[in-house]
Formats: sequence, structure tokens, C-alpha cells
Amino acid sequence: MATSVREKQTVALKRMLNFNTPPLKNTAAEPVWKVLIYDRFGQDIISPLLSVKELRDMGITLHLLLHSDRDPIPDVPAIYFLMPTEENIDRICQDLRSQLYESYYLNFISAISRSKLEDIASAALTANAVSQVTKVFDQYLNFITLEDDMFILCHQNKELISYHAINRADIQDTDMEAIMDTIVDSLFCFFVTLGAVPIIRCPRGNAAEMVAVKLDKKLRENLRDARNSLFTGDSMAAGQFSFQRPLLVLADRNMDMATPLHHTWTYQALIHDVLDFHLNRVLMDEGGGTDPSHTGARPKKKTKKMYDLTAADKFWQKHKGSPFPEVAESVQEELDAYRAQEDEVKRLKSIMGLDGEDEGAISMLSDNTAKLTSAVSSLPELLEKKRLIDLHTNVATAVLDHIKSRKLDVYFEYEEKLMSKSTTDKSLLDIISDPDAGTPEDKMRLFLIHYITAQQVTSESDLEQYRKALLDTGCDLSPLNYIKQWKAFTKMASTPANYGNSGVKPLGLFSRVMNTGSQFVMEGVKNLVLKQHNLPVTRILDNLMEMKSHPETDDYRYFDPKMLRGSESSIPRNKNPFQEAIVFVVGGGNYIEYQNLVDYAKSKPGRKVVYGCSELFNAAQFMKQLSQLGQK
Repeated sequence: MATSVREKQTVALKRMLNFNTPPLKNTAAEPVWKVLIYDRFGQDIISPLLSVKELRDMGITLHLLLHSDRDPIPDVPAIYFLMPTEENIDRICQDLRSQLYESYYLNFISAISRSKLEDIASAALTANAVSQVTKVFDQYLNFITLEDDMFILCHQNKELISYHAINRADIQDTDMEAIMDTIVDSLFCFFVTLGAVPIIRCPRGNAAEMVAVKLDKKLRENLRDARNSLFTGDSMAAGQFSFQRPLLVLADRNMDMATPLHHTWTYQALIHDVLDFHLNRVLMDEGGGTDPSHTGARPKKKTKKMYDLTAADKFWQKHKGSPFPEVAESVQEELDAYRAQEDEVKRLKSIMGLDGEDEGAISMLSDNTAKLTSAVSSLPELLEKKRLIDLHTNVATAVLDHIKSRKLDVYFEYEEKLMSKSTTDKSLLDIISDPDAGTPEDKMRLFLIHYITAQQVTSESDLEQYRKALLDTGCDLSPLNYIKQWKAFTKMASTPANYGNSGVKPLGLFSRVMNTGSQFVMEGVKNLVLKQHNLPVTRILDNLMEMKSHPETDDYRYFDPKMLRGSESSIPRNKNPFQEAIVFVVGGGNYIEYQNLVDYAKSKPGRKVVYGCSELFNAAQFMKQLSQLGQK
């Protein structure tokens, strides 16, 4: 794949905004002014990829939600980008009747059914607006790309396909079918946009297998219908196809329940864990809390501040996978470099401000004009740099506050030891009953990881002791009820996941230098460095991508949608290692696994790995789902 799926999805969106013709290169021509009407789904797909400025450059003067009150703009074409749901279709029909716009370009995020198309057609007839409905397109863009190598299925209504929804004890077959169809529809869109038909591997006997069977069938039916196949023609001929096909590994969240609960140590995953971070945007409270010097003072009003962490932000791209202490040091270095540049500009200003009569000043002027010109031309760059430094200073400070107040470094180190089965230096009960260490939720997460990764079953008496300690600190024990059932069930099914021999090397506390001149007072926070190790997801991928034989993955099913006939056993299998792979976790994923796969791909030159999941949750959101499951 020459380009990433993020680029492909962006290109598809730009083409759509240009009335479904590829945008022309010559920018001299004035774009056609138009309005964009989307629903929440469309908004979530566009917002991580195109900024408001980019939309304006494409001629979008207004972008509005479908279900908002919109005034008629009779001489402007409107581009619609939305899901083909009943209520959206009704609203389109209403727009046609009210004659809101000059012409209508209807783009559906996911394929629209015949009957709904007929509804629109009859509404257009009655409204006498047939000639104004210029084009109707299925865009097959029903997924959200967050990074070059990461995507999620949806952000709206994500509870419909959440871990909780799939693993409810009382789920009906029809509900399960509906969830699987939703997931498959999005994955199908993903591969249409990618322009590739994958080879699918999945474990047996869980939700991932159901997705695999349905996706295989859907891809196969589309390939068979040669006239309408979405995988032939220009997208293929344009040579985006290396002869290699990508491997799709479908994994089930149940194979590894410890990682989503794990306290983490890399920048992006930490932001997701402790702050409000979704669709590449951090929401933070600014200036909260009371000023301690005035007793009885009114607390300051909290304002919400939004920060976008984008692909254009070089610092973010470089450091999102770094351990937090490294990030803090880098922010500080950037800040110092910026200040030096700023001082240079100030110095030039003061020289320029000298009186003209002074002989010395004249000679200095000529030298400095050149310098000043370069300083002025670098100003916009400087300002942008300043904005990014401020952004990361604020975000990193907020993360650091959490680390210090909750002793997250202690949790991280202890959990890493539990997961790598190395010896732990202090007892679990000590941490649980230490009032200063973390929130009740942190303690519960730690205990669940201990419970999930323990080799021998925790005896009832020990369990009772832990239960009491957890209850004393105010923990909700319902997640434990569910994890107990889960453990009993998986023990029958398979061997427990192995987390590799990870481990962390503490590099001693932070160097003094860092503490004195720095924004970030890191005293007492351990400087932990990560050793490269593979999480279960990465290990499964490695076995399947490199064609290694391993008891864990030998039993995985193999689907090739391009093979028209033949039972699974008789399909000729690909023997060579794959160059490109997509790992998709049914039941939800997290930035820890994503980062682990990114690191894995870096260690294998020439290999590309994309991570996808049905929803992205942090540990708090996952715990909430577990506790709902445990209350039944």
C-alpha cells in the first residue's frame, strides 16, 4: 500500500467535497462555494482528518448538522454526508420539500438500501425536485481514522458494539447478529477504502470468528458480482497494489483482559488514561481549584479548554510513544530553544530602536537588516512553535499531576512485574491499603491484573482478605464478579495469556539538573524506562505474519475471500511472510496495544501494521463495562 489509510480516507473525503470528481491541481481557480450537511457520524469521520481551514479551502462556506434548524440558501449546492438511517432519510425528504438548496449531492457513509433510495426518489417526485438531486453516492467511509496506522469503527452509539454489548449473559441471537453486522459493515468500508482484499485469520469459538465468517462472505459476494465489484477497476489498476495482500488478524478482547486495565507509562496512552481524550482531542479544565491563600474564597470558575493533537504536530508525532519522563525533558528542551530564538528577535529589536544620529548604530543597521528580515520571516513559525509548546506544557503538566497524586509510577512498575511474573518487592495488600496511593479505581485495576495474571488460583481466604481491603478503600467489587466468571470460562478454553518478559528498569530518580531549571518538578517520580516486549496481541500477529508455528495460533481459521470454492482445509495457503497486516480487536482496544504494535513494526523494517478496534476505551471506561457485567 503506497499510502496510509488515513491519506486514502482524506483523499476520498476531498473528492466527495469536490462533487465526487478528483480535485484539480491548479489552485488559481476559485472553488465552487457550497454547504456541507452532515450527521454526527459524518462529523466524527471528518473532524480528525480535515480542519475547518481545509474545508474552507475546498469551498465549504458552511458546515451544519442535518438535524439542526437550517435556513434555506436557494442558490447554493449542498453536499450531504450521512448514515442512511430512517430519520436521516426523512429529514432529507423534508429538505427537498422545503427546497432549501439549489442542488443536492447525497453521499451515504455506508451503503444505502434499495427501499430507502425509493423513499428519497418518491419525495423528490412529489417535491418536484428530481432534477435538483444531482448525484447519490455510497462512499463506504464508515470508520474513523485516528492515526496513519490506527482506526476505530464509530464514536456515536459505540455502546451498541461495546465489550459489554457483546459479552452480556442475556444477549439474544438476533442482537448478536446485529452487532456483528455493524462491525462487518465498517470493516468492509475500511477495505474498500484501502482498495485491498485481505487474507483473514481468527481464533475459533468467539465473537472474532463470527466477524470473520461474515466479513469473508460479504467480501466474497462483492467480488463475485463482477459488474458492481468495489475491488476492481481504477483503484486496483492505479498500482496501489503491491502483489502482496494484507493480512487481517481478528482478535477478541477476551484473549487479554489485563492490558486494558494496565496503568501505562507512554505519553499518548497516559493522556488517554488520565485525561478526557477522544478523536485526537483533549478536553481539559483550565484554572480550576481554589487559591489556598484566601480561605473562604469562591473557587475560580473552571473553563474547558480543547487541544487538538494532530499529525501536523511534529512534537506529538515524535513523542506520543515515548515514556513520560522523556516527554517532560523534551518539552523543556523545546521551551529553552524557543526562548533563545525569542531573545534573538528581542535583541535585534532593541538595536533597531537606536537613534539614527549615532554613527555606530548606522553601521550596525546594515548588518542587522539581513538578520531582521530572516527573523521576521520566521515569526509565524515561531508563533506556531510557541502554541505547540504551550499545548504540550499544559497537557504534560496535567498528566504529571495525576502521576504524582495517584503514584501511578508505583502502579505501573508493580503491574509490569505481575504481568511478567517477576518477583515483586512489596505485598499487594500494602499498596491496596496505602491511603496515599491512587484512587479506589487504581487499586481495583491493580488487583484485577493480579487476579488475571496469577498462575495459581487465589485461595478463598486470601481473596476474602483482599476483598475486605478493597471494600475498606471504597472499591466497587462488581468488576471482580465478572472477571471471576471470565477466568473460570477461559480456563476451560485455553491457557492464560503470556505477557512476555517485560519489565522496567528504574534509572534512579530524575537527575537534579532536570528538577532545578524545569517546568516539571519530577522529584520523587521514578524514571522508568521501558524494555521492548510483546503483548499478547502483538505476539499473535507476529506468529501469523511471520508464518511461525506456535500452539497459540496454529488452530486459527484461514479465510481467503478471493478463492471462490473449496473448503477451508483445501484452500492453498499463502506460505510467505506478510509485509502488511491489520490487527482488529473485536470488543475494544487501547493505546497501550497500539503503541506496542507500532514499536513492533519499527523493529521489523519494511513491515506495516495497522491497529483497529471496535471502540477505544481507557481503563475507567472498561471498568465501568465490567462492573455492569458483574452486577447481573
